[in-house]
Amino acid sequence: MAVRARNLVVETGNMFSITLEAFRIMWKPPYPWREFIRQSWFIASVSMFPAMLVSIAFGATIALQVGNVAAQLGAESQTGAAMVLAVVREAAPIVAALLIAGAGGSAMCADIGSRKIRDEISAMEVLAVNPIATLVVPRIWAAVFVAMLLDGFVSVAGIAGGYFFNVIIQGGTPGAYLASFSLLAQTADLVVAILKAGIFGLIAAMVAVYFGFYAKGGPKGVGDAVNRSVVVTFMLVFFVNFILTALYFAIVPQKYG
Repeated sequence: MAVRARNLVVETGNMFSITLEAFRIMWKPPYPWREFIRQSWFIASVSMFPAMLVSIAFGATIALQVGNVAAQLGAESQTGAAMVLAVVREAAPIVAALLIAGAGGSAMCADIGSRKIRDEISAMEVLAVNPIATLVVPRIWAAVFVAMLLDGFVSVAGIAGGYFFNVIIQGGTPGAYLASFSLLAQTADLVVAILKAGIFGLIAAMVAVYFGFYAKGGPKGVGDAVNRSVVVTFMLVFFVNFILTALYFAIVPQKYG
């Protein structure tokens, strides 16, 4: 138990060490724009279509649940307001982060881990090329940028899926669904959701890069690092989401219809 606790502390320290080093040098030129664009395109290309499918299904599920409860309470006109709160506040940032971690983050970890076991990172250090600036910084920026874009995309797709199932399947009123959007939601909800998505993207990139940098044991070690990075990212995302949501409700006044 003591050894496991010590390893946990060491791994946490190493993770924050890499992250702080990346933050220290990411503001200094030259900026890796070409690698940033390449990584952003890769993450978006592997996450966009799954995000759309997941968000539509997520929105439809929420619409079915909320629609049934609203019908029992005689508040069918409030379905749209509940959909906006559920999708924009919680579902969109988490779905975006989990897909980036599962698709983009796993690829980041595998790429850096493969470079590590082939001693490419050691060769870069011998050639006075900073691997943090070359490999980590563009991936962190790309993950944060794409996560914030995916948040808006998932929000629209989720609300559209909820509209379809509420109006077409459950026989709801289109006007009431759309008119109730601003009943409970406010601009702060969208701003906080985008910020949460950016933070979750940072977490996904930070964890993936860390496990890639410390991968060892050949191809099997890289595979284990990828699995661990995805699991740890999921745990951190849900934990941080709870903290951010609690802070949001404590700081931002809520609308009550």
